[in-house]
Amino acid sequence: MSPKLGPKLGLGLGLRHQHFSEILAGPAEVDWFEAISENFMDSGGRPRSVLREIAERYPVVLHGVSLSIGSVDPLNLDYLARLKALAHEVKPAWISDHLCWTGVLGLNSHDLLPLPLTEESLAHVVARVRQVQDFLGRPLILENPSSYVRFAQSSMEEPEFFRRLTEATGCGLLLDVNNVYVSCFNAGTDPAAYLAAFPCERVVQLHLAGHQDLGTHCIDTHDRPVRPEVWELFRIAWARTGGASTLLEWDDRIPSFADCLAELRKAQRHMGMAVDPAPASTVEVGGADALSTPADFMIPRAMDSVVQESA
Repeated sequence: MSPKLGPKLGLGLGLRHQHFSEILAGPAEVDWFEAISENFMDSGGRPRSVLREIAERYPVVLHGVSLSIGSVDPLNLDYLARLKALAHEVKPAWISDHLCWTGVLGLNSHDLLPLPLTEESLAHVVARVRQVQDFLGRPLILENPSSYVRFAQSSMEEPEFFRRLTEATGCGLLLDVNNVYVSCFNAGTDPAAYLAAFPCERVVQLHLAGHQDLGTHCIDTHDRPVRPEVWELFRIAWARTGGASTLLEWDDRIPSFADCLAELRKAQRHMGMAVDPAPASTVEVGGADALSTPADFMIPRAMDSVVQESA
């Protein structure tokens, strides 16, 4: 795959059907939108028409929740064909999904399940990422998921796993700052140390979202404003990625479009305070080929919502 530059799109919002009318009435005071791939891959009628119209007015990216790049099931080529057709139609700046598995034996758990971070799983994911990129004809962008357990058999930390994955495949990364905080809180590790070790030079997009703090653990809920500690991590991440495209996710108890915009604009203050001794240069996408918890114990994750639109 030939090297490509990931554009810096500015500040964006997750595209939600509750806001369709206001966005179409626009112009909306937002730089770009992220559409959940599964919401539009199989839908015709108004949802697909709305996405096409928005893609004509604003940059759009596609963000998936069902690729299951870490599964031992064969890759779903029918899913990939429908994703590729949607991408051909709306011409997204990039296509992203999560470093996770979502099911087994063809059954979808509708959850983003963590991987054991081992040499074996790394080799498995590398091979599958290469296959997906060849099929789509473009680099894949992968996101760090929220996690609630650490596998006892893991032999490396998540930032190292991502670094080696990008080196082997040329894929890009979506750094979810809220997920960093949630995962580190649940594991009893330092989120600032996570960011220091993460390959920020490979990041083309940042995610912000709200989570629920239950004292003993955090749940990635996407149903409330971004917490102060996540904003502080964002300040660091934004500097270290050289100002990567930043998006606010809100998937449950979704407020008005105006309220979502107000929350997104809070990022500008933290961007203005962003200082890093060695910020990353322009991102290149593509190129050369704590606590241990038993693996059978897991707190359910509130997955990015997949809203079924009516035709």
